[in-house]
Amino acid sequence: MDGINGVMSRIAEIEGFISSLQPPAAATAGTLGGTSASGQAFASSLSSAVAGVGTSGGLTSGLTSGLTSGLGSGLTSGLTSGLATSGAATATTTATGAATATTATSGARNAKGVPVELAAYGNGRIPAAALSSIGVGNHTMWAPAAANFKKLQAAAARDGVTIGVTDSYRSYDQQVDVARRKGLYSQGGLAAKPGTSEHGWGLSLDLKLDGEALTWMRAHAEEYGFTENVPRESWHWTFTA
Repeated sequence: MDGINGVMSRIAEIEGFISSLQPPAAATAGTLGGTSASGQAFASSLSSAVAGVGTSGGLTSGLTSGLTSGLGSGLTSGLTSGLATSGAATATTTATGAATATTATSGARNAKGVPVELAAYGNGRIPAAALSSIGVGNHTMWAPAAANFKKLQAAAARDGVTIGVTDSYRSYDQQVDVARRKGLYSQGGLAAKPGTSEHGWGLSLDLKLDGEALTWMRAHAEEYGFTENVPRESWHWTFTA
């Protein structure tokens, strides 16, 4: 009997402690246990369980019922909110990934290094609308190449260096003419086989360079995506970025 009285006294202490608790502030959405309403439900259920010790079912059934009810409510609320938050985060991540993929493929090139947006036209058959001015005479290039050359030329000018231009995009007919006049590179001349020239994709420039300008190009051109990529032709620079 003394043992039962001790248990009842302890339960009374617990009940008094629970009653003194203030409802907690609203929990962050998705936190296990839900909001303050769930906390109140738990406290209320546990209090009812304590009261039920002396009326029906005894200590075990009363506490089991109260805990199941209170924790069940909190878990349901917390898990529901948490899953909703997780789903939203997943959707955001997926959207971000798609945006990243779109950006990464902007200005993409095929296996031969030809800009995908130009490949369908064919070498030397790029329409004027698909090319951009480089700011020198009527010379044009693929838009990203043109924009970078303008930056390169401006940087050289700030260093007191002049970068001139003698040739840029070449149509197929112009390539035929250059090959006729200067001979094919494969045969010791200076022209690529018509239909294969980097000029025909709007990627290359022939520059007018004195010694100082050539030295500057070899030191800085790569910063702007241009490479000296044809042996025997120090004037030929191609946009490879």
